[in-house]
Amino acid sequence: MDTEDTTAPALAEEIAEYYGRDREDARLRTGAGRLEFWRTQDVLRRLLPPALARILDVGGGSGVHAEWLAADGHDVELLDPVPLHVERAARLPGVRARHGDARALDAPDASVDVVLLLGPLYHLPERPDRLRALAEARRVVRPGGLVVAATINRFAGLHDTLAKGVYFDADRRPHIEAAAGDGWLRPGRGPKALFTTAYFHAPEEVPAEFADAGLTAHGQYGLEGAAWLMGDLDSWLTDPRRRALVLAALRRTESVPSLLGVSGHLLTAGTRPEEASAG
Repeated sequence: MDTEDTTAPALAEEIAEYYGRDREDARLRTGAGRLEFWRTQDVLRRLLPPALARILDVGGGSGVHAEWLAADGHDVELLDPVPLHVERAARLPGVRARHGDARALDAPDASVDVVLLLGPLYHLPERPDRLRALAEARRVVRPGGLVVAATINRFAGLHDTLAKGVYFDADRRPHIEAAAGDGWLRPGRGPKALFTTAYFHAPEEVPAEFADAGLTAHGQYGLEGAAWLMGDLDSWLTDPRRRALVLAALRRTESVPSLLGVSGHLLTAGTRPEEASAG
């Protein structure tokens, strides 16, 4: 049995305050945020084992993804450090939800088929904390089991604020430029704050972090491609025919190495290596 210190610090105050505003659920269910939702769903459905898989949705928020995973027939348990998220997720059919921290999972070794980390890594700006979360995922997933982690790409803030015109705000631009430099978003406070404390990865960093945590990365998938920077994206997503064209186009480019960093979000998939046989 793998053992380690499971004492983890609490969620940073400003991150807890940001998610306590209860905006994340609507962000992925409405407007342009639906692109991230549908593309995450599309990629995961191709990666996941057949139902009934035991899935631990770590940092799963209000259950936006846990809901459809359970409807697909999977056994889903959601962990999140935000009480409001846990309360919301617990109401969803087929979803078990409880408080938890990605760096100290209250789950037995090799007890699940899949671990999803669709939010925790970009709110752990210190690399040792990210490695701790990935190592915990490795511990609780069975040998050969799947781990999928979401990260925000290094230039996502730059691209987003250019598209929205926010980059030209002299008060905000230093925070944007700093994040594009070292990956660490320190958004400041007040009405002009950008998002919350976060780390923006370069795509090539993520497989290296997987490897340092004992996981073998085997695929990366840019979620939004260049489509998230399209004008009037919301109306394109609302039209079923146009939406299908956009999603098909993004599948064509999702794993092209030179285009991975164009997306706002990246999924990296890996496995816990099979145990070596004795003898």
